[in-house]
Amino acid sequence: MAKKSKARKFWKIFGKTVLILFIISILLPILYRWVNPPVTTFQLVQAVHNRTGIHKKWVPIEKISPYMYRAAIASEDNYFLGHRGFDVVALNTVMEERKSGRRHRGGSTISQQTAKNVFCWPKSSWVRKGVETYFTFLIETFWSKERIMEVYLNVIEMGPGIYGSEKAAQTYFNCHASQLTAHQAALITACYPSPQKRNPAKPTSYLLGRAADIEAKMAKYGTPKFTKEYCDQVRGRYLVAVAKMEMRKDKSSNSKKKTKTKKQR
Repeated sequence: MAKKSKARKFWKIFGKTVLILFIISILLPILYRWVNPPVTTFQLVQAVHNRTGIHKKWVPIEKISPYMYRAAIASEDNYFLGHRGFDVVALNTVMEERKSGRRHRGGSTISQQTAKNVFCWPKSSWVRKGVETYFTFLIETFWSKERIMEVYLNVIEMGPGIYGSEKAAQTYFNCHASQLTAHQAALITACYPSPQKRNPAKPTSYLLGRAADIEAKMAKYGTPKFTKEYCDQVRGRYLVAVAKMEMRKDKSSNSKKKTKTKKQR
């Protein structure tokens, strides 16, 4: 009887703990819809691991050069304003590149990167990916696209211990985030995903090449708007891209089946 009583007590406490953590995990993204995260787990772990400290200064999106979010969308997530947090087109491209043995880029969206930087830790694992996916769903549910971009441009690491556009602008170009030029924004963005190893103020030929590519894409995509009408337009283009991807996959699958049938004959 005593053992059963202890077991019941344990599971009761365990159940309550899980429930409390679950409620907190929902309330925190809701709170951060309006309140800026003072510090993140990602930043704390990086500060301890790399001994770089945490250097940041939060500024509203209105005080960040539009070139910064244009560069982010051009380089990291072309369909940011059109998907619901996950870009199946980009994920499919990554999978195809892995199968062919080519060097592949990451398939994470800006929403996923924001979730990772605010609610997760640096070390990659399936557990972290699961937590990241969960919080991506939550911020896409409770935040606007503009809020996601604002948080992203304030929490992402842009240098050793340097977080956010304002601190990066001050450190590398001795100006405010609102004063960043298209080229400077492209250089900062070109440092992802290894900002600890790259310096936008002292770019290598590789970094200059990446920045030039980002600037070309910025010109191609133009200036995005966070209005419902504009997001709906991007959503439409994204769905067309998804449909084309599915058609290519079906065509490839049918081609493989025909080849297999011929071999069997």
